[in-house]
Amino acid sequence: MPHVEPGMAVGLFGGSFNPPHEGHVLVADTAIRKLRLDQLWWIVTPGNPLKDNSNLARLSTRIEWSREIATDPRIKFTAFETAHNLRYTAQTLRFVKQRNHGVKFVWVMGADNLAGFHHWQDWQFIANAMPIAIVDRPGSTLSYLSSIMAKTFGHARVDENDVAALARMKPPAWTFIHGPRSPHSSTAIRKTQEKQSTNDPPTDRN
Repeated sequence: MPHVEPGMAVGLFGGSFNPPHEGHVLVADTAIRKLRLDQLWWIVTPGNPLKDNSNLARLSTRIEWSREIATDPRIKFTAFETAHNLRYTAQTLRFVKQRNHGVKFVWVMGADNLAGFHHWQDWQFIANAMPIAIVDRPGSTLSYLSSIMAKTFGHARVDENDVAALARMKPPAWTFIHGPRSPHSSTAIRKTQEKQSTNDPPTDRN
């Protein structure tokens, strides 16, 4: 894990990043700025347990792609989940908190994950383990009103005007951050790449 000091505010931003894109960068940049984070850990996961991972690029490749696209020095790239056989977010949060006492962590995720958040393993533990910042994504602006997570933890919603203090609040505490949205998605990028590959003329190596 990246080096941190007690008292620092650190965002945890996990994903398969297959591939990473400008939408991911926008979520990371928004979180750093609005939450006033000292660091944001860009956690490249071994794979999403809720998704088909048959088209997942190699971990080293996804880390390299991430380093190329996100250049803010406050972003720290890590894949510690693979080294410690962590497959679920709840496991990751327990692991991080046990080894970094005194650090103020906040879980950062795009709003496109909110509708299915209640399907995550131990999702209520996650909401009670650390504050959560949900950053707006295209087509997901209204999901925070109707999602099971938002309804279950409606009492813990923090006004967006107070978002700068979120990392230092006692969970459960979550907020929805509005702002610029990128239309990019990893799924759409992969489909475009697959289509281009199919249409490429044959070579002597095919």
